[in-house]
Amino acid sequence: MRLLSFERNGATTLGLRLGEEVVDLGREMPQFSGDMAAFLAAGPDALEAARLIGERATERLPFETVKCCVPVPRCDKNIGLGLNYLRHIREMDPNFQVPEFPGMFMRVPSSTVAHLEPIVRPSISDTLDYEGELMVVIGKAGRHIPIERAFDHVAGYTCHNDGSVREFNRLPMSITAGKNFDRTGAIGPEIVTADELPLGCKGLRLRTRVNGELRQDEDLAEMHWDVATLIHLMSRMMVLLPGDLLTTGTPPGVGAGFNPPKFLKAGDTVEVEIEGLATLINPIVDERVTT
Repeated sequence: MRLLSFERNGATTLGLRLGEEVVDLGREMPQFSGDMAAFLAAGPDALEAARLIGERATERLPFETVKCCVPVPRCDKNIGLGLNYLRHIREMDPNFQVPEFPGMFMRVPSSTVAHLEPIVRPSISDTLDYEGELMVVIGKAGRHIPIERAFDHVAGYTCHNDGSVREFNRLPMSITAGKNFDRTGAIGPEIVTADELPLGCKGLRLRTRVNGELRQDEDLAEMHWDVATLIHLMSRMMVLLPGDLLTTGTPPGVGAGFNPPKFLKAGDTVEVEIEGLATLINPIVDERVTT
């Protein structure tokens, strides 16, 4: 099942994507008020109801006409996890030692945009970089989740561009600063439920293109900490709630890994494609500073 949030009549509603068409779930499930987290929290019964609505729906919107929103507009947590592909670690610093715990940070809601919305290069730095990633969407609450039960808590997966302002990432103790400039990352276009994909998405390929040029191309099985392990580690620290988002790190091929670096500029277009999921597309624009 493919679930999305989109804008209709000035409000956010839930959608079910069927091929190149979208069914407006919000019309028959108003109790969720466009709240994807609440929908996921309702569990299998809500998913089955959505499936039946999709089967009998007579109104279907062309996907190309739909204005996507971030799939979970009101998540409780967006947890960034990095340093998860060894070749990416080496491209950034050949002498860097593999850590005992994944790099961790949080992203605030204003730092991300939806599918087809512009990512904004901040006016104070020319080091905006892309990072194609798999994003895990939690469907069932849990704390101290054992690795062997981790997938019981996964609703599905989506694509993520974990945009980074490298100049600020490199300042001492400032990884979170470089990840939280307004509108520098992206999520979407949709959530693909876990039952449609291999366990933990292992064996699927992630590809990132800039202006059509292939920059990243990696098997998701190359993660150092797999999806189940990341869920386990995070749940030892905090309760994971339906709609929470966990990123899983980026593979090699980021702009900062080239010599000279290939940072993003206005007019570029970034595509993050994950086999079996979708393709997240975002143009790059410069920040407009007003006084």
